[in-house]
Amino acid sequence: MALDNATVRARLMERFGTVVLEASEYRGDLAFRVQPDDLLPLTLFLRDSPDLQYIWLASITGVDYLGREPRFEVVYHLRSLVNQHLVVLKVGVPEEQPHVPSLVPLWPTATYQEREAWDMFGIVFDGHPDLQRILLPEDWDGHVQRKDEPLVYEEVMFSFNHDDVDAQKPYAKE
Repeated sequence: MALDNATVRARLMERFGTVVLEASEYRGDLAFRVQPDDLLPLTLFLRDSPDLQYIWLASITGVDYLGREPRFEVVYHLRSLVNQHLVVLKVGVPEEQPHVPSLVPLWPTATYQEREAWDMFGIVFDGHPDLQRILLPEDWDGHVQRKDEPLVYEEVMFSFNHDDVDAQKPYAKE
């Protein structure tokens, strides 16, 4: 028998009520805000509890709330296939020490998602086995999804916008 939101919420609050900073529900999905230090015990409980079984780490994303403290947030979507249910975990990360524990030991697929969040936002995942850029070149300076990252314009070069290739313009009329 699948568990409902109220039961899942009660189980989590019974065990972690003192560490849950905020609990909410939106469109049928439960969301819990926790501190970085409480992430691993909470995810272990959600994954390993026989009646919960949040065994699928669906996504890890970074968010930049420039002007808010903590500035960054890491959002985790965990799915229980048995219960057909999703739980969202939100972890605030300060700008001056953007560190959260890595979930790679629990879900190996977190490897690439954590690398992407690091590459785009500069959030460090402590304990990650190979935290390096995944989308940008290794020599890239900065993290492009940060809201204070300068925007740079570079003209896209097509074969038809060069003077020396006028004859190759596919739309040119003679």
